[in-house]
Amino acid sequence: MGLRTFKNGVHPFEGKELSKDKPVRELSPKGELVFPVSQHIGAPAKPVVAVGDVVLRGQVIAEAGGFVSAPIHSSVSGTVKKIEPRRVAVGDMVNSIVIESDGEMKEVEYEEVENISLLSKEQIIEKIKNAGVVGMGGAGFPTHVKLSPKEPEKIEYIIANCAECEPYLTSDYRRMMENPEQLVAGMKVVLQLFPTAKGIFGVENNKMDCIEKLKEQTKDDPRLEVVPLMTKYPQGGERQLIYAVTGRAINSTMLPADAGCIVDNVETLVSIYNAVKHGKPVMNRIFTVTGDAVSDPRNFYVCTGMNFQEILDAAGGCKTQPEKMIAGGPMMGFALFGLNVPVTKTNSALLCMTKDEVAASAPTPCINCGRCVDACPELLVPSRLAKFSDHGDSAAFESWNGMECVECGSCSFICPARRQLAQSIKTMKKNILADRRKK
Repeated sequence: MGLRTFKNGVHPFEGKELSKDKPVRELSPKGELVFPVSQHIGAPAKPVVAVGDVVLRGQVIAEAGGFVSAPIHSSVSGTVKKIEPRRVAVGDMVNSIVIESDGEMKEVEYEEVENISLLSKEQIIEKIKNAGVVGMGGAGFPTHVKLSPKEPEKIEYIIANCAECEPYLTSDYRRMMENPEQLVAGMKVVLQLFPTAKGIFGVENNKMDCIEKLKEQTKDDPRLEVVPLMTKYPQGGERQLIYAVTGRAINSTMLPADAGCIVDNVETLVSIYNAVKHGKPVMNRIFTVTGDAVSDPRNFYVCTGMNFQEILDAAGGCKTQPEKMIAGGPMMGFALFGLNVPVTKTNSALLCMTKDEVAASAPTPCINCGRCVDACPELLVPSRLAKFSDHGDSAAFESWNGMECVECGSCSFICPARRQLAQSIKTMKKNILADRRKK
């Protein structure tokens, strides 16, 4: 059987060889750590500590602000110095808890579970909720909400997003290579919530070593399957992954659960296992520092709250002054104007590039070549949607299904005229959603 995939897509330069073969190195934070209270989709968490309080590693410092929310835990022991707005990677100012680490890493006591199979579904969900687990691939949707669909009996597939299709990023790759047993254990925890579902690990075929490791880990469990996927961007997009694995299509008005699926990222599933088995909240993640400007590209095991600059320094800093710095990957990441921002649960990478190729290429008029149409995984007409956006024609934009755009950036990447199609489409989508909220 051939490799599974979706329609259209692009093949950008992968760049993964820079960091993929170096073992993960653990970093100990120094000095000040910053914990934004919005590290997830939904209501911001509410601080439960005050300036001057002494906290332990693993202690709740902000509780969930609603059902669709998640608590924040300190990743170090130390003293609360400030509670104030701080800049985050996307550029927003977010209310944050600032903790000065004492360097001792004194921890709270965690509740270990000897036999997870004896836990009820309610107990598992509560442990995941209390641990502050969210989608750690970038979306940040609270996991306890995702794992509580209205009709759980209709869930047929739990899909582990092991594609890591974004160029340069290798944190999921290193996790699969170094801790495949934790990933599989996390999947088994989720399957305990959905007794009739099947667990699928969707892995792009540029990671054959990961595929072999996961097949070895799952060979004795009939409910688990490793599915090799074609290496193509955006193979790891939720809609594209579901289509590739199951042949089912969803749109912007649907949730994956409507197609009988739940999709979780590699790091999220590992966090689920640590939360349920070891009682540990989300305090750490694997973080890629890479790009042709970085002296020693590699992956680090970092504490949430650590400063981007501190992590870059651990990679030897930059060998040349980068023209472009991105939080995340080149396709869907956010450009940075400085590195004085903290790592949150959803930050997976820092990319430093010697040249800013996008800024160096001035856009020219559309030549009507149709390449953006051939690349779009949602089968849209990006050139037309961008035109509607540039002219402020929201009605035409919606009638041409512009709200179905998944903002993957494939159209901008493939455009020979170097038009920033994705940016124009994102802007219109944002404006339309803002207008809907007002009404």
